[in-house]
Amino acid sequence: MSDQREKAQEAQEVREKAAERVKELEEDPPHDLNDWPEDQAKYITLGGPEGEAGYDEGPTAKLGPSELRYHEDGSVTIGGEKVDNPDDYKGEPLPKDFVPDPRDRGDKQDDSQE
Repeated sequence: MSDQREKAQEAQEVREKAAERVKELEEDPPHDLNDWPEDQAKYITLGGPEGEAGYDEGPTAKLGPSELRYHEDGSVTIGGEKVDNPDDYKGEPLPKDFVPDPRDRGDKQDDSQE
C-alpha cells in the first residue's frame, strides 16, 4: 500500500510543479509556440481549471483581445473596427515545410491511411 501512496504523492508533486509553471506563464505568456511547456504544464488551463474569469478578465487577456478577427483579404478587425496596421497583429509565418500534427487538434485518423 505504501508503494501506491508514494506514486500518488509523486504524481501530486508533478501536478503542483506544473501548476506553478503555468502561474509563471500567466504573468508573461510566450509568443512563440516553441516556448510553451512540453511537460505536464501543457495540460493545465490558463486562468484555472474552470476558467474562473472571462477571457478578457483573467490571465488569457494578455494573449490579445478576444474580439480580434483575421479576414481572408488580409485585414484585421478588433471589435468590428479595422486596424490601421494589420501586420502589428500577425505572428511569424510558419516554415514552408511545416506539417501540423493531427494529434494536436484532437483529430482521429486511421494510421493505415498514411
